[in-house]
Amino acid sequence: MSSVIRIGSRESRLAVIQAEIVKELIQKNHPEIQVELVTMKTTGDKILDKSLELIGGKGLFVKELDKALLEGSIDISVHSLKDMPMEIPEELPIAAYSRRVDPRDALICRPGCSGVPENGVIGTSSRRRSLQLGKLYPGCTFRGIRGNVQTRLRKLEEEGYDGTILAAAGLRRLNMEHVIARIFSTEEMVPAAGQGILAVQGRKGEDHSFLDCVESAKSRFEALAEREFVAALDGGCTSPVAAHAEANGSELKLTGLYYREEDDTYWTDTRIGNTADARQLGAALAEDMRRRD
Repeated sequence: MSSVIRIGSRESRLAVIQAEIVKELIQKNHPEIQVELVTMKTTGDKILDKSLELIGGKGLFVKELDKALLEGSIDISVHSLKDMPMEIPEELPIAAYSRRVDPRDALICRPGCSGVPENGVIGTSSRRRSLQLGKLYPGCTFRGIRGNVQTRLRKLEEEGYDGTILAAAGLRRLNMEHVIARIFSTEEMVPAAGQGILAVQGRKGEDHSFLDCVESAKSRFEALAEREFVAALDGGCTSPVAAHAEANGSELKLTGLYYREEDDTYWTDTRIGNTADARQLGAALAEDMRRRD
């Protein structure tokens, strides 16, 4: 194992904070390792005027970091797991899953407002969110909005939105809980697979034992079940398919959201299994819901 570890990260404030969380854990638990942070702008960060499905999906947020990993200019990369594609290169496995912060979605309102008016405009480019928000705010219009947290908050003030939806975990990591007007329970809005978890990616075959201080077995079980469910239904960035798992001891409870494109409807279902069978649980719930279609 090298005495110097270079962590790759996107350039946004939140991405850097997330990478620094991993950096501090490594430095605290492995003081013999020198940790450096290498930031870069990804294609997904550069193109903000088009929806993700039109420009290539979530892979655009990891493409440059994957390339840097493969070329050896960084040793590991840190991502919000919810922003990672369902299929990742075999040679770049996820080496650690962090402790989950908060899987829920949060509503942020226009400054001076505590809620969204009946016929308001909510900014979200996520089909998963807009689909579920349609039941919670039936009179509202949903309009695309992209950019990092600070960009979206600026657009909220400048571009006529009454509210926008962001991951609660990101706001908490930014110490911006004060802007949250409402937190949606995971029953009200099923989160994106992996929401609230940081994923640390590395090169296959290398020693990642220094990431023992980052790894959460609970998060790993939850993430494997959620991502398997979404992958089994061909979900991802452009699909509203969603999943949320909760591990309690050896028990794993998984809730999935299934979307039927023909009539633009969705429903949820829950299945309980064992943490040791996390992937199988995700696949089984997906198959159950597909059969009901």
